[in-house]
Amino acid sequence: MKQPCPCGSGGSYAACCRPLHDNRVQAGTAEQLMRSRYSAYAMGRIDHVFRTWHPRNRPEEIEPAPGLTWVALTILRIEAGQSDDNEGVVEFEAAYQTAAGPGVLRERSRFTRRGGRWVYLDGDVA
Repeated sequence: MKQPCPCGSGGSYAACCRPLHDNRVQAGTAEQLMRSRYSAYAMGRIDHVFRTWHPRNRPEEIEPAPGLTWVALTILRIEAGQSDDNEGVVEFEAAYQTAAGPGVLRERSRFTRRGGRWVYLDGDVA
């Protein structure tokens, strides 16, 4: 049985986000990068999160939050960020579970191209 991709695309992890996590392919759109970053958090592939964060804004170190499990991603809105754009915005909700109970992170993330590749620039948490 194929493992479903955490990003919610409906595809398998092996065919969807894993090639991006393994750095075999690059995201073609800001949404694809957003989904792969969410999946990276969900799968513990923090190396992908670090690698796809704009170096100007990237923290020195990224650590997974102990006891936090990401359970669902919902894309709310996409502005630009297509294969022929240089900037894009993806607004999303990411549901999570902790020992204290469930929660939802809502963010409006900005993406830009750097060296021809999509990278996460920054985001506003709602």
